[in-house]
Amino acid sequence: MKRKFTAWMTLFMVVVLSFGSIVHAEGEKKTVILGTSADYAPYEFHKTIDGVDTIVGFDIDIAKEIAKDLGAELIIKDTSFDALLPELTSGRVDFVISGMNPTEERRKSIDFSEPYYAAEQSVVVRKEDALKFNTLESLEGARIGVQKSSIQESIAKTIPKANVVSLDKIPDLLLQLESERVDVVLAEYPIAKTNMDEATMAITDAKPTAENDSYAIGVRKGNEELLSSINATLERLKENNQIQKFVDEASDLAAGRTTENLNTFEFFWKYRDYYAKGIQFTLLISALGVFFGFILGLIIALMRMSGVKILKFLATAYIEIIRGTPMLVQLFIIHYSLAAFDIKFSPIQSGILTLSINSAAYLAEIFRAGIQGVDRGQLEAARSLGMTRGKAMRHIILPQALKGVLPAIGNEFVVIIKESSIVSFIGVYDIMYQAQILRGSTFAPLNPLLVAAMIYFILTFVLSKLLGVWERKLSASDNR
Repeated sequence: MKRKFTAWMTLFMVVVLSFGSIVHAEGEKKTVILGTSADYAPYEFHKTIDGVDTIVGFDIDIAKEIAKDLGAELIIKDTSFDALLPELTSGRVDFVISGMNPTEERRKSIDFSEPYYAAEQSVVVRKEDALKFNTLESLEGARIGVQKSSIQESIAKTIPKANVVSLDKIPDLLLQLESERVDVVLAEYPIAKTNMDEATMAITDAKPTAENDSYAIGVRKGNEELLSSINATLERLKENNQIQKFVDEASDLAAGRTTENLNTFEFFWKYRDYYAKGIQFTLLISALGVFFGFILGLIIALMRMSGVKILKFLATAYIEIIRGTPMLVQLFIIHYSLAAFDIKFSPIQSGILTLSINSAAYLAEIFRAGIQGVDRGQLEAARSLGMTRGKAMRHIILPQALKGVLPAIGNEFVVIIKESSIVSFIGVYDIMYQAQILRGSTFAPLNPLLVAAMIYFILTFVLSKLLGVWERKLSASDNR
């Protein structure tokens, strides 16, 4: 038992160190990491260029100029908009450009460059409501959709009696508008013009304004050297009128995108390479999460059933804390909060660690129930024959316990595959991440999600059938 435990832990360390070595190897290059939320055309968005998914936009063009002046290679990290500040403050990115307003609240946690662009706000409605919401006064009491943590959210909260709906992605907001879950969507004019379906939506004459509608680049507090370099680059670009040129080029590039009328299966086949890449990451994270969760769960179960009070207390506390908190919160704590103590995991490492820790708490209780379900007399009989407690547990109790709780274990494995989708929040290129990319780049609100759901169903269905075969094989001896 000890030898196997050592082998498992050695394998775990090999995997962790291999991931760490990759990160370290990347860190040896002179690089600068940009954090952005690439769903905001023409600022930053995904587009397939020469068969390769590429993040483009005028914010990205500015970031490339900053990297060039720094003499560094630009690495782009795409994540959700409301995760940009944690990414920056935790040191996972060096600066953020994502149509971000330098509000006073944000200035408390990060520093901003000089403004580089001023935005014009707009109100998007369904075409039949264009006259109904054509003034700011008409928005009173309306259901207003805005992007989470944006300047539009601040504007919407000043409108009397407004019901504000905040979401991460612009395509999600437009889908809410199309399905009549909100009455209007507040967005910048170029964003609205690029993303909306002009056949069913319109921009009204209402013109929302904000005290601070300019955009700036965010850097960590105290990083004066980088901030000075960014300001110098922005000054050079403004003097040459280069930023407006970037805006025009990005707008033309975004306007070149068209809505495709494909059914779900045609959509999957056309964009199968995206989903194939997502499946690889989902299977990797799920498999390692299940493997280490199984080992850790068994250890926790044995600790809770041991006669050592401190071990029992620690195991019980672990189970209650993990089961009593959302997995998404656990993921953010591991990925962002630990960085404050200079403990930094890559997104893949954070995903595997979170799934393992979370799954272990549930599997520990499943294992405990299985072990307690075995007649205690068998352990006593084994001890009376001269077997040690560890050997009796390994050869007699655990095989019967695992056999009895196999359906529950299989169910937990299925849950892990589905719950692995949360790693898309921290930038892992899993199935859900690829689906969100396609939603923004193809204007298809539902097909990317339907394909993702279909893939998750196939993965979990196949796993359930394989576990069923294994369960029947283990039960064959009971029928003789």
